[in-house]
Amino acid sequence: MKMKKKDRRLHYHVYVVLLDKCVGRMQKVKKLNPEYDPNKPCVYVGMTGLKPEERLKKHRAGYKASRFVKQYGIHLLPELYADLNPLTYDEAVIAEAGLARRLRAEGYAVVGGY
Repeated sequence: MKMKKKDRRLHYHVYVVLLDKCVGRMQKVKKLNPEYDPNKPCVYVGMTGLKPEERLKKHRAGYKASRFVKQYGIHLLPELYADLNPLTYDEAVIAEAGLARRLRAEGYAVVGGY
């Protein structure tokens, strides 16, 4: 069955990866997250044209990887992003930045989400 042209555009996803707590103690991360609550998780927020599970595998393999995810990534947190996907590219760019801002405002230490 062929996908409609409009449906083909909806293949981007935003995703969130739980990071090791030690990330929240890094000077660079502290500077990016002045409102960080140490009781909240440290996370990486990204966007991809792949399924989030596939993108996490690529991070771990070192392919176009965030060093934070490659070194400190634990697992995906789909409860933070599943209801946002799938998206067009433009929607994903906006959703990625918005999700990162929202999580920072809630006290998470966030890397990525540009």
